[in-house]
Amino acid sequence: MKTAFRNLLEKLRRALVVALLDLAMIPLAWLGAYWLRFNLGAIPPELLGPLKQALWVLLPVQGFFFWRFGLYRGMWRFASMPDLLRILKAVAAGVVVSFGLLFLWTRLYHIPRSVPLFYAALLVGLLSGPRFLYRWLKDFRLQPIVGDRRVLVVGAGRAGEMLVRDLLRDPNHAYQPVGFVDDDRKKWGREIHGVRVLGGCDRIPESAARYGAEAVILAIPSASSKQIRRLAALAEEAGVPVRTLPPLEDLMSGRVSVNQLRELSIEDLLGREPVSLDWPAIRAGLQGRRVLVTGAGGSIGSELCRQLARLEPAQLILLENGEFNLYAIELELSRDFSELDLRAHLCDVRDAGAVERLFERYRPQVVFHAAAYKHVPMLEHQVREAVNNNVLGTRVVAEAADRHGCSEFVLISTDKAVNPANVMGTTKRVAELFCQNLDARSRTRFITVRFGNVLGSAGSVVPLFRKQVEAGGPVTVTHPEIERYFMTIPEACQLIMQAAVMGKGGEIFVLDMGEPVKIRYLAEQMIRLAGREPGEEIEIVYTGLRPGEKLYEELFHEQEALRETAHEKILLARHRQVAWPVLMEAFDKMARACADHDEARLRRLLAGLVPESNGVEIIEKNREKESVVNKNVI
Repeated sequence: MKTAFRNLLEKLRRALVVALLDLAMIPLAWLGAYWLRFNLGAIPPELLGPLKQALWVLLPVQGFFFWRFGLYRGMWRFASMPDLLRILKAVAAGVVVSFGLLFLWTRLYHIPRSVPLFYAALLVGLLSGPRFLYRWLKDFRLQPIVGDRRVLVVGAGRAGEMLVRDLLRDPNHAYQPVGFVDDDRKKWGREIHGVRVLGGCDRIPESAARYGAEAVILAIPSASSKQIRRLAALAEEAGVPVRTLPPLEDLMSGRVSVNQLRELSIEDLLGREPVSLDWPAIRAGLQGRRVLVTGAGGSIGSELCRQLARLEPAQLILLENGEFNLYAIELELSRDFSELDLRAHLCDVRDAGAVERLFERYRPQVVFHAAAYKHVPMLEHQVREAVNNNVLGTRVVAEAADRHGCSEFVLISTDKAVNPANVMGTTKRVAELFCQNLDARSRTRFITVRFGNVLGSAGSVVPLFRKQVEAGGPVTVTHPEIERYFMTIPEACQLIMQAAVMGKGGEIFVLDMGEPVKIRYLAEQMIRLAGREPGEEIEIVYTGLRPGEKLYEELFHEQEALRETAHEKILLARHRQVAWPVLMEAFDKMARACADHDEARLRRLLAGLVPESNGVEIIEKNREKESVVNKNVI
């Protein structure tokens, strides 16, 4: 309390000093205007009386407008064009009102007509001069001091200018900018805060070598991943590490500071163009509604909860089987969204009684079903667990949503459900079939959203590679030519919500995943980002395809007749109808086979519902690709 009071007194003291200084400028400007009028000569004695008389009007009126236009809200340390604009407005308003009053009082007797113009110009200069001089001294006081590390800045725009300004005044002198590079030819040869724009980005290797740069800093917060990959490759050619600014949306303060610099991440290299969403429609579809998320503690589920919490649902119900995961996401949401009506429940989606009780208690209106086992090689030898969770668990939640009149049920699926070559993909395809066919018999709209891998999700390749690199290698890749689609977790969750409000029921929405990425490239880049050289300092070992693993993933079956939707990043696939009695009979048989631990029977039942999963053509096509690739590698 005492500290706050002292801070307030100090703030008032500083404002008072500045205000008194500004008031002192008024008689100086007024007297200077008379001197200019008489060519810096003596002022006629008969004019001295009206001169002094006018100050009784100028001082209070002008001082009032100084306060009214906020001259004391800005800091001299950061004086800029908005401060100059405020000074111009305050002076103009003060001059108009003051001389209006003087006209009514004295009819401007013995006040030369040019004096008001000289007075206004001088007052603007006397008010703005000290402010900008103070900033100039602060900004350039440290420039002659050499920084500890010489850096080349990529991007001579607004972010680059702010970055260099902060580097030059950093009291720790951590970095010394030796030059800019920018592809805008109009900027070449110019200087920003005394730092020259050396040329285009293609000159990064040459400029780094010539000026002894020890690092490259990317000051282009809005750069696409394609641009970042190009710049990272040029920095790699120069043999120097890369640092970057946070993404544009993270620079909320409008200032770039030295401590915001960070290393490039794999998300920077593999990320994609920002997705444009119809946020009004998403908010209208989810705000003020009771929303249930299953698998709420998982990678997708937890991010989905964060996105949903921002939309102000009436209630957010978390269903999660993992105790720690549920604890972590509940703690985070409670901290960040204190007004949110949050209900967290430990529950297994296979527990029909517990799920039924939860639906009866909360009556959710929208369900996002993210609970699933997804580890392909592990599930290949644990068919019962895969079916029990991914298939029968989906049935339990979907039927509860139907019975209790939910408005929407969104099944979060995977590209591995297309022509599945593994148990995990097959179980997710069966879950899709159940939801799509239940839609025709229910008031609830059942919507399926299908996408590929998400960067950094639990069990994905990125955390594995990161651990292997930290351990010094080797980094294990199953095959030199294996490739996958990737997107970030926030992007996937936002598109899931977009699809949820677009869906009419029964659709399979396929998220546009862009271009697939070779896992080998991913491994090489992660090693380089760690400052090591792949193949020399850290070895990449090819271990061979694992059970159920494809070389190439597909996002839709050729018979699904993919077509566009109103959103450019969301496509629509036609689903396959299955006779309801046949589907229900197969599900009942799977439930009995799970109870009997009969995995051979479960495999036959899965193959019956998803014949393409055991299709010889699909398997042989994948093997032919692998065979051709192996020959090329050898």
